[in-house]
Formats: sequence, structure tokens, C-alpha cells
Amino acid sequence: MAKIIAIHPVTPQQRNVAQVTELLCEGVVAVLPTDSGYALACTLENKQARERICHIRDVDKYHNFTLLCADLSELSLYAHVDNQVFRLIKNNTPGPYTFILKATKEVPRKLMNEKRKTIGLRVPSNPILKEILKSLNEPLMSVSLILPGSEMAENDPYEIDDKLGNLVDLIVDGGYLVEKPTTVVSMIDGNIEIVREGSGDITPFK
Repeated sequence: MAKIIAIHPVTPQQRNVAQVTELLCEGVVAVLPTDSGYALACTLENKQARERICHIRDVDKYHNFTLLCADLSELSLYAHVDNQVFRLIKNNTPGPYTFILKATKEVPRKLMNEKRKTIGLRVPSNPILKEILKSLNEPLMSVSLILPGSEMAENDPYEIDDKLGNLVDLIVDGGYLVEKPTTVVSMIDGNIEIVREGSGDITPFK
């Protein structure tokens, strides 16, 4: 069964954050709270965990995985961005946006959209996830926890345990989350396109 660690959604306990960080470094498949519901996540180079996540989500090689980043300090390591794109991302993060960017060679090939060589990137504002990423000091690979046959991300950690307790290793209980899909903005080769309107304001990208 999955290990459940409860973390306060406003003032995360550093002891619990450290425990989650340690488990992620050991290679677990984790369920983590985000701005838009719960997500499946693992460390970037963890191929086995990545394959388990793909199996749980039943996604194909064209699916855009997302890098969860604490800030933009390593953005240029993982994505090709010009000055205009960088400023736009900086002015709208952290927040409820997923940016689709051209991936660099530092991104493991299996994380990219196989067809377009792109990667999704988010700088979340969820306090728990922010503290985990800060403690980890590297991005996490993630996909929204939308189970096959569903259109909505899971939002109750104990329902997630009932459904996936035997398939994941760790569930971070950040409370019941209202599903708020991110606004998805494609920013490839200087072309800015709103792929999906969500909870993030699209005005800055028009």
C-alpha cells in the first residue's frame, strides 16, 4: 500500500517535506498536490518510475509530460527560450500555467513529445509543491492524475489511495483540491498560441 504523508496546505511542515524529498530521491512514484488537482510525479532520470506512471495514466509517446520547477533558474537547461518568451514566463510564474517549449538535449527523450521534441513546464504556486521542489533542488517529471476513462484530475487523496494505493508508493495528502486546469500556452520558435484556456489569465499572451 502507498505511504500517506499529510502536509499542511498553507504552512508545510519542513520535517514532512524532507521525508517526501528523501523518498522521491529513492525513486518512488508519488501523488502530489498541484494548483490544478493531484498529479503523478517522479524524479527526472527515473526510467522505471516513468514507465509505471505511463502505465497508470495509459498515455502514448505523443503525450506532453510536464517539468515541475521551483523557479526559472534552470529554464535554459531544459528548454529553448528567447528573451521575449523568458520575460513572459517570468512575469506569469508561479501560477496556473503550463508552457509548451522546445526541449533541449538535457531532457530525457522519453519525456518529450516524440513528434515535436517539446516539453511542458510549470512553476506551481501550491505551497506544498513549492517547498518539495525547493527541497529537492531539481525539477520533477509529472502528469495530471486523470485516470483512464475520466476527464477530471483526481482531487481527494483518500479516494486516490482507494483507487491507486497498490500502484503508487507515496501519496502526499494536501487536502481536498478543487480541480482547476492550467492554461496551456505554446511558446515554440517565438510563436505564442493558447492551446487550452484554464484558470490562468490569457490576456498577457494575446
